[in-house]
Amino acid sequence: MKLTGQFFKNKNNKTSNSFDEIVENSETNRELSGNVKRNEDALKEIFSSSIDFTINEIIMAEKKGLVVYLNSMVNTEHVYEELKETVSQLSSEDISFSHIQKSYFTDQKSFFVKTYHECVWNILNGAIILFLDDYKEALAIEVNGFETRSIAEPSTQTVIRGPKDGFVESIQTNMSLIRRRIKNPRLVFEQFIVGSESRTAVVIASVKGIMNEETLKEIKTRIEQSDVSAILDSGNIEELISDNIYTPFPLIFNTERPDSTAANLMEGKAAILVDGSPFVLLAPCVFSDFFQTAEDYYQPFFMASFLRIIRYISFMIALIMPSLYVAITTYHVGLLPTPLLISIQAQREGVPFPAVIEILIMEFAFEVLREAGVRMPRVVGQTVSIVGALVIGQAAVEAGIVSNVLVIIVAFTAISSFVTPIYNFSVSTRILRFVLILGASVMGLYAILLMLVIMVAHLSSLKSFGIPYLTPIAPLSPDNQDDVFIRFPIGANKKRPTYLKPKMENKMVKQGGNKK
Repeated sequence: MKLTGQFFKNKNNKTSNSFDEIVENSETNRELSGNVKRNEDALKEIFSSSIDFTINEIIMAEKKGLVVYLNSMVNTEHVYEELKETVSQLSSEDISFSHIQKSYFTDQKSFFVKTYHECVWNILNGAIILFLDDYKEALAIEVNGFETRSIAEPSTQTVIRGPKDGFVESIQTNMSLIRRRIKNPRLVFEQFIVGSESRTAVVIASVKGIMNEETLKEIKTRIEQSDVSAILDSGNIEELISDNIYTPFPLIFNTERPDSTAANLMEGKAAILVDGSPFVLLAPCVFSDFFQTAEDYYQPFFMASFLRIIRYISFMIALIMPSLYVAITTYHVGLLPTPLLISIQAQREGVPFPAVIEILIMEFAFEVLREAGVRMPRVVGQTVSIVGALVIGQAAVEAGIVSNVLVIIVAFTAISSFVTPIYNFSVSTRILRFVLILGASVMGLYAILLMLVIMVAHLSSLKSFGIPYLTPIAPLSPDNQDDVFIRFPIGANKKRPTYLKPKMENKMVKQGGNKK
């Protein structure tokens, strides 16, 4: 496919202000003609021979008219039939767009368009355009009718206790899910159009009076300067506006959960919604954000704190356990208690490969099974991944290719990697795990220690929209430690994170709430 190769275009072509790429053969700012035939010919030239482009002729009191729309974007079952029946009964005195708008389309959003630019843009956004002879303007009626997925539970960020609704591909629905949780007039949605060919709507949500203006301005600037031909998912925007793309660690948080998005907005972050994507981006973010879940704030604080510590420990296990096995069994066998050493060596008797090859085979096999389980149809995917892991592991042990203890280590490592709440953060752990294994095979524990130091130094150098990635750990901020490794009681958490530089630091929690 050449689609991904076509994403990035010459940087001299701007996407935020020009519409010439879509209507190449017309003067985009030229006013509509008073002759419907000329308007018809111009629109046919713009939309070429697209099968979903529809033009229907109608007669209104002996005046010729046109109804133009894309049938793939419009539900014409009611509006078009009502329009057709209504205009056929109009008298010559009633023939005016203002009369038609006020009398028949009060329930739908309708407005006047005067240029081909406005006309084409509204057609692409799911409007019906009504033309009338001798009128140099047209009536646009918004009747979006394309199918959207119904709201369902998020598939990647599930919770036991908490809201079960998740974002969908409709940006309007996603905005309503956020608005339901933050009934505040200071919640603002600002729209940008990105992609010279796809013309994708990108919306930035923020709470005025809380979000830092400089950070918000930087996010807007990066989105406006995004020079691409198409945006198909929020992942495209994430890569375009990240501070550093040459790192395995994600610098922008993504979520399917409206409640998590609302909570972050109230903390002083911005949410980036992309039309057609169920994943919302939250920026700026820090390292500790990837160990927090929405459910942490719906459970008792001591339970949430315990589970959060488990996540940090699981991250370290998933990162270094296989490399520790290679280092100790290859270079530092003296660190093992004698009974354990004898047991491991007895199990490895007859295994033809050194420890590093042995563990790389099993890790690679498990990664293949994991990817197969994701890509295969859901009916068989989970079964194949589970049964495949059991069968291959047992068969490899019986064949003498790997040892029993290695299967335990690989399985426990894999389970630990699943504890991480955010998928793309767990991917970075999986990548670094292989690097540590190869390093441990060369220099043992010294290589592991050296690589961990390099990793921490790399994390310390990263920033997310000007905020150090390891904040509030490094640089250390004692005032922001109430929601990092453990969660303090909600009543004790009265200030927003100072590293976000919010305009309003205090959350101003009122006891007892407000009466209606």
